[in-house]
This record gives sequence, structure tokens and C-alpha cells, in this order.
Amino acid sequence: MMVVGGTFRAWADLGDERWQQRVHDLGNVIDGIGGAWLTLRAYELGDDPPELVPWHRRVGGCEVIVDPCADGRGRFAEAMARLDPEVEVNEVTVATSLYDPADCEPDLVLILGPSTQLPPSLVWELAYAELVFADIGWHELGVDHVLAAIDDFASRRRRFGGLDP
Repeated sequence: MMVVGGTFRAWADLGDERWQQRVHDLGNVIDGIGGAWLTLRAYELGDDPPELVPWHRRVGGCEVIVDPCADGRGRFAEAMARLDPEVEVNEVTVATSLYDPADCEPDLVLILGPSTQLPPSLVWELAYAELVFADIGWHELGVDHVLAAIDDFASRRRRFGGLDP
């Protein structure tokens, strides 16, 4: 699962103690449903962004990845630059580089913001992920929002790009 929301400033304003609690709480939710990965990603840079670095931490059986990169095109370019020149460039090698340290793409992306606009931090993920929108701010995100997104996701019939028979 991936949660996309907030600007760098909103992330920094959360403060370290609340960040750590959020990572713990959300990681426990994903671990509780058997999920192995949760990525938290900024929606956009915003004004006067502070310097943030990616990090990750294990919460139970879930690896929580904090990815402040709010530029999906930049992330894609960086992933391509990390590829070994001896390795064939294909969907698998690109996805592996993009999602590292996660070992797969997210099935579900919870986007904090209006459903009328997609965040610039999502480029690759839009192809196959199910999107759930919550028109709330980063500071409002709680376990209940993630659980509601999971319930919404669970009720969907996924076609993975296919058409109904």
C-alpha cells in the first residue's frame, strides 16, 4: 500500500515524535492485514521545502518506507540512472529500481487530496494501482482513513487493465 499526501513543509511540521507514532500506527495496520510494505510519499514539494531524506523501518512484519520525493518524473529518472548498464531495461527492472526497497508495486494508493487532481509524485504507480481519495490534509491522516481505504479496495473488482466480459 502507498499513502500520498502533504507537502515537505507539512511533513516537517508534524514533528519527529508524531512522525514516529504515525509510522508505528500505520505500519501496525498494514502488518495486521498481512501487508509487507507501506510507502508514505509526499504529494508535492510545496513552498520552501526543507531537506528530507528517504528512510524506512520495520514495524512488525511491515516495512514502512518514507519517500519524500514529490517529483515522479525525477524519481523515474533517478531509478533509470541506478540501473546496471549490463541489465536489460524492461518493466521488471525499472519497477524494481523504482520501488526499492519494496519488492513490488502497490496495489492500493490512498491519495490525500481532491479526486480531481493527481499528485505529481505518482507517475509509474498510476498504471495498475487502485486509487482511493480522501479529501483531508496530511495532519489529519489517521488509522481510520487507511482502514476505510482498505475496505474500499477490498470491495472492488480488479480487472488489471482488462475489460468486463
